[in-house]
Amino acid sequence: MASIILASASPRRGELLQQIGLSFRTCPADIDETPEADETPEHYVERLAREKALSVAEGAPECLVLGSDTSVVLDGQILGKPSDPTDASETLARLSGATHHVMTAVALAFEGQCQSVLVITEVRFRQLPEAEIEAYVASGEPMDKAGSYGIQGLGGIFVDELRGSYSAVVGLPLQETAALLAGAGYPVWKNWPSSLESQTL
Repeated sequence: MASIILASASPRRGELLQQIGLSFRTCPADIDETPEADETPEHYVERLAREKALSVAEGAPECLVLGSDTSVVLDGQILGKPSDPTDASETLARLSGATHHVMTAVALAFEGQCQSVLVITEVRFRQLPEAEIEAYVASGEPMDKAGSYGIQGLGGIFVDELRGSYSAVVGLPLQETAALLAGAGYPVWKNWPSSLESQTL
């Protein structure tokens, strides 16, 4: 069975793949992530996921290569990673009490082909007091996160409601990822260990 490569350096995506029992190696893709003129957030996220997967697959045609990209979108605008603590504070103030969308695409490149899927999750934040925003920014957690927060970390307490895929907000939609792998002849569940094998009657 073909080996899997994750075309990302994201520790969160790696942890999610480990969660569903996959063995893989990482090979971060080096691509230009500049948005195209008049490109929608949906198109941007899926394009980057596909380009990441295809870029790494060029050097490993015999492998299953997963690429992914995540953007936090508020009122049609992509909120990237903060440039500094002030930027993070301003972003969190904008998200406070508002509903935003987390768009995550996952792509699978294998045998010269690339399949991809876009998952959009709706997230609503409660009102965030200024002191709480300052404490969160001071923790350092927002600084490498799209939208200046991590739902799987301290920022999880900001979420009032979530509609969609939690794992996609973390960085990789697990159900869709497993479906792509199954479609390529790599059903995730076939690699799960069986505790029954070690039991004696």
